Amino acid sequence: MTFSKLPTVLIVDDQPLNLAVMADLLEQDYLIRSADCGARALQAALVLPLPDLILLDVMMPDMDGYAVLQRLRADPLTAGIPVIFVTGMDSEQDEERGFALGAVDYITKPIRPAIVDARVRAHIALKRATDTLRRQNEGLEAEVQRRMHENQIVQDVAMRALASLAETRDNETGNHIRRTQAYVDILARTLAEASEYRALRQGDIIDILVKAAPLHDIGKVGIPDHILNKPGALSPDEWRIMQTHTVIGSDAIEHSLEGEENHAPLAFLHVAMDIAHSHHEKWDGSGYPAGLKGIEIPLAARLMAVADVFDALISERVYKRAFSHDEAARIIREGRGTHFEPNLVDAFDAQFAEFCAIANRHKEVR
Repeated sequence: MTFSKLPTVLIVDDQPLNLAVMADLLEQDYLIRSADCGARALQAALVLPLPDLILLDVMMPDMDGYAVLQRLRADPLTAGIPVIFVTGMDSEQDEERGFALGAVDYITKPIRPAIVDARVRAHIALKRATDTLRRQNEGLEAEVQRRMHENQIVQDVAMRALASLAETRDNETGNHIRRTQAYVDILARTLAEASEYRALRQGDIIDILVKAAPLHDIGKVGIPDHILNKPGALSPDEWRIMQTHTVIGSDAIEHSLEGEENHAPLAFLHVAMDIAHSHHEKWDGSGYPAGLKGIEIPLAARLMAVADVFDALISERVYKRAFSHDEAARIIREGRGTHFEPNLVDAFDAQFAEFCAIANRHKEVR
């Protein structure tokens, strides 16, 4: 559908003579549309192409110009159309009322052609410039959103690739990353329903938690293969070395943040540092590396603890068989209040069926 390149002006007046005079004055430079009452004016304002400008009489029967303007401003399709009042009412109060309702100008009758021509040209030019700027801004915003989305995809893939590098060193796969991310997501969303965890509802906190989750075992890159992949039980010395993967991982992330601490887009790395360092801490303080207890353990790490342990239990390792989902759930429940935060175990119980669905959806293919 194509429209005239001439700007469209809607003239509204209940007097036919006034409509004719205004149309005769403007028709050489503008596409003229007219209405002789408020109701018809509202209909005409919605006809495509939408008017670039409305010249609106105030004193009309049934619906005066003020009421028409209020209706125009209330409709998103017509809210941005500039309206000039054309009226014989010339008191200061009348003008103030018109401007307060959103009129852009005020022309008093009897009209003077030069004044009408100048005002119409000025406001048409302003409307066209405003529309052009809006379209440019919308295009720029769309481009920014597109690039941000692309950057987000690249960043997420890079994080998964980096995390997978650590996981494959102990014969795990990228599916472990996908599963634990999904577990953390469902746990956090369930926990957020409770008032004491309402902070999880703010902004994109849960998305940040999920994005950070893959880096929980990044420190394993610093553990020797003969310890990481040992088929039997680790000796006390080997176990002490294995435990250092938490510190190795958090230190590596911390070093990557040097000089970038205040950058909001990197907030997930601060969360990732907490997860890497503390996801092996236990609710009763018997975990490692710092022996943190209760809420001393960052919430992100407490979430990761449940997700990571459940997935480790149902996965085959060089030193153990894969447990069934029910066996793993029993062990998680037995750790309520000792290994795991009680509220998180309750959230796990509430979402156990979803945990099983996630595990099946991303199961290993040997």
